[in-house]
Amino acid sequence: MTVPVLEAENVVKELGKGAGKVIALKGVNLELVKGELTLLMGPSGSGKTTLLSILGCILTPTSGIVRVEGEETTDKTPEELAELRRKHIGFIFQSYNLFPTLSALENVRIALDVIGRKGYEAAKRAEEVLHDVGLGKRLKNYPSNLSGGEQQRVAVARAIAASPSVVLADEPTAALDSENGHAVMALLGRIAKEQNRSVLAVTHDPRTLGYADRVVRIEDGLIVGEERRPKGLDAPEIADLTKRRKVNG
Repeated sequence: MTVPVLEAENVVKELGKGAGKVIALKGVNLELVKGELTLLMGPSGSGKTTLLSILGCILTPTSGIVRVEGEETTDKTPEELAELRRKHIGFIFQSYNLFPTLSALENVRIALDVIGRKGYEAAKRAEEVLHDVGLGKRLKNYPSNLSGGEQQRVAVARAIAASPSVVLADEPTAALDSENGHAVMALLGRIAKEQNRSVLAVTHDPRTLGYADRVVRIEDGLIVGEERRPKGLDAPEIADLTKRRKVNG
C-alpha cells in the first residue's frame, strides 16, 4: 500500500465573518503520493489556491485534518508549521518570486540558508540543482538577464534545493509561452519520477494535461472528479524536451 506523503481529510475552510463569510472549502479529501505529478484544476473561485495554501501549511483549516509525512498539523504553532514547511515542502509561484538583486545561484542558496545549510555545501548544492534544471551556464545571471522560462526554472531549482517530499506549484506555466510552458511541465514530471517527489500543480492550462499522472478537479470548494491520465508524452519525449532546454539554456 502506498503511503500518502500529504493528505487532507474532510478539510473545511471558512473565509471572512458574518454576512461576508464564504465557505471556500466544503469537506475536501485528497491524498498525494511520491513519484506522481498531480494537477488540481477548476474555475476561478473554486478553492484551488485556498487548498494549495492549506496543504502547504500557510493557511490552517477551519476544520478537518492535514497530515504531512503522517504528521498532523492541527495543533501546531505557527513556528512549528514553518518548520514543517521548511523540512518537507517546496513552493513554485506563477510570478517566480525571485530576488532581483541576487544571481540565480544566490536565489537558490537563500532557500538553503533558511534551513541552516550555508557556505561551500550550500553553494555546491545550489549549483547542482541549477545544472539539473538546465541553467548551468546561467549561475551568475540576475533575474533581469533571464527569460521568463529561465526565471521559472530558477524557481523550480529553489523549490527542490532542500530535497522536500512535496513540491506545490501555483500556476507554474501561466506566464510562459508554449515552448517554455512545455519545458517547465516536462521538468516537473521528471522531478516527480526521477527524484521520487510528489508534485502538485494548480493550473488552468490545458497544455499541462499531457504531463500529469492524475488530474483532480475542484468546483465550489468540493472535489468533483479525479482521473488517471494516459501519458501524452512518453518518457523519451519528455527527456528530449528537457534536454533541448538544457542545451539552449
